[in-house]
Amino acid sequence: MADHLLDHVRPYLDRSIEERIAYIQAPRWIGHQVAIQAHERLAELLSRPPALRTRGLMLVGPYANGKTMIAERFAVGHLRAAEQQRVWVVQTREGAGLAHFYGSILQALRAPTGNSRDVGRKAEQIDHLLDSLKPRILIFDEFHNALRGRARDVEAVLAFLRRIGRQFDISPVLIGEVAVFDFVNQTAEMATRFDLHAVPRWQYGEEFLALLDSLEAALPLARASDLSDASMARTVFKLSEGLIGEVVAIISAAAVTAARSGAERVTKSGLEALRYVPVSKRRRAPVRDGLL
Repeated sequence: MADHLLDHVRPYLDRSIEERIAYIQAPRWIGHQVAIQAHERLAELLSRPPALRTRGLMLVGPYANGKTMIAERFAVGHLRAAEQQRVWVVQTREGAGLAHFYGSILQALRAPTGNSRDVGRKAEQIDHLLDSLKPRILIFDEFHNALRGRARDVEAVLAFLRRIGRQFDISPVLIGEVAVFDFVNQTAEMATRFDLHAVPRWQYGEEFLALLDSLEAALPLARASDLSDASMARTVFKLSEGLIGEVVAIISAAAVTAARSGAERVTKSGLEALRYVPVSKRRRAPVRDGLL
């Protein structure tokens, strides 16, 4: 029974509805090919020999496509295995200017930030921490947030990335949308310091169908949903617009409904009943008119 489920998922069928729903809604790692290759490239940065001119990496792609989870999964895996933390994730703050950018780094390094906007003091504090903690990789998530300020501030941020490689032997990893790629490649000098690992939208094909099969096997429903069946798969693909975050959200929502209703499988009618509005159409969704 329930041969469509992974071995560690099958026992959840015997748990309460609340526990099953909590499991369905929990964040989950999906080890697709692009994610695995990204981890391999991050591992290469972590194990590289010392260098005076370090190379960094850009993880660039659309929103809701799993970039943050790739980075966090790698950082957590490293933390569990390492004696000393060498990988730190910086959540780049919204807001222009070096003060916001430096504040993001200090927060990630678990240092007191206070309310001071003294950029020089923050820079000295960061230098002291980097010299003490000796990170090998600094991952800047949502890095495009740091690129929305004045030109001189953006240049100062890029200069900081160059300097930490030379002074502290750190490889910066920049995660964000296409603006990150554009800014880094504005000059040949910066372009030679960063490799690109693209995290593009999914295309409809065998890899997408395999993704649906892996999700189906990970959700504790008693009956097989046949998500990779052409009709079901094309419905999910159309609603998700090729964004893995949207794929997971759609299927999870349908699975929760199936568990609560007793249907125990995701169906095409169940997907349609969600009335899920794709991201690109939400500004024109009928529900928006009711908000005016």
